[in-house]
Amino acid sequence: MKKSLLALAALGAFAGVAHAQSSVTLYGIVDEGFNINTNAGGKHLYNLSSGVLQGSRFGLRGAEDLGGGLKAIFVLENGFDVNNGKLGQGGLMFGRQAYVGLSSQFGTVTLGRQYDSVVDYVGPLEAGDQWGGYIAAHPGDIDNFNNAYRTNNTVKYTSADYNGFKFGGTYSFGGQAGNFTGNQIWSLGAGYNNGPLVLGVGYLNARTPAASGGLFNDGGTIASNTVKATGPDFAVSSPVYAGFASANTYQVIGAGGAYTFGAATIGATYSNIRFANLGASYASPFKGQSATFNNAEVNFKYQLTPALLVGAAYDYTRGADIAGASRAQYHQGSVGVDYFLSKRTDVYVIGVYQHALGSTLSTSGTVVDAHAGINGLTGSQNQNQLAARVGIRHKF
Repeated sequence: MKKSLLALAALGAFAGVAHAQSSVTLYGIVDEGFNINTNAGGKHLYNLSSGVLQGSRFGLRGAEDLGGGLKAIFVLENGFDVNNGKLGQGGLMFGRQAYVGLSSQFGTVTLGRQYDSVVDYVGPLEAGDQWGGYIAAHPGDIDNFNNAYRTNNTVKYTSADYNGFKFGGTYSFGGQAGNFTGNQIWSLGAGYNNGPLVLGVGYLNARTPAASGGLFNDGGTIASNTVKATGPDFAVSSPVYAGFASANTYQVIGAGGAYTFGAATIGATYSNIRFANLGASYASPFKGQSATFNNAEVNFKYQLTPALLVGAAYDYTRGADIAGASRAQYHQGSVGVDYFLSKRTDVYVIGVYQHALGSTLSTSGTVVDAHAGINGLTGSQNQNQLAARVGIRHKF
């Protein structure tokens, strides 16, 4: 009798485990469109491209209820190019996100390839993350607000939501034997989203970002930034800061806010970007020096109808002081129109113009005239660049 009762209890326990609530969701975005670039290395370029307003992707998101408010969660998210079927993010299978972790009333801890705190808390407040796509991001996405770079080998904590307030942080192990700080990345951030007001702050610090496996060279950047520049071993092609990417430390301090009144939303962001100890990976006359950039954006969007959104933004980037040169400056204006054919499908138009002034550093460490460099596009051969896109996006 006792054996029968024990067997029944054991079966009941296994049945409870087998019937624990769990779910797996397949989701994705397909974004495709036609582009015009008035100065792609000195020439006009007309082409189709994928994933400008939002990166084309498919992913799996899962959760299992473990009881007592504890859940096991995972995300595997792939990026791809609609035009040729190739994998995005440098050819990584799950280059956008890949993590697993636990979630409870006290917050969430996840492990894997993830987004940093600047991306999570400040990025959504820039125009590029809303209606402008990556071409409307700050020049070269110099502050990573538009998520040009992900972090590998990362432990991440995200707090619970306390009446609209959340906070969190990440730590990425560099993975270099005998060098604990090599390729190390860490970030902190906090945000408030309650009613019409949204606020966000973030901090990002990356050691040896140009080294193999570093933030700028992890094999998972957006397609435009995976072109290996000449000179040091890094994968940054933007003329805005490629000459500074050899720094021993890359640091971003960012903040932003937005306020909605009726159908209108006005927002602003600010970032301070520091490249410390230049020339760490190659010989340069500026080796050991540090360079600081500052960026400010104001943006506006208006919901004309439930299906029609219009937006505009102005962004200003001021470069670092360089011996024998004038500070580089980048003025950028963006406009966008987005029309929703349904809840899952929309068509859109984006236009971006950028004008550069002053001087900057080349990848070889020489002073050169600043050239325009709209994010995600081949850089201009002069001070001006204009890009326009007509696209369609479908979510599933």
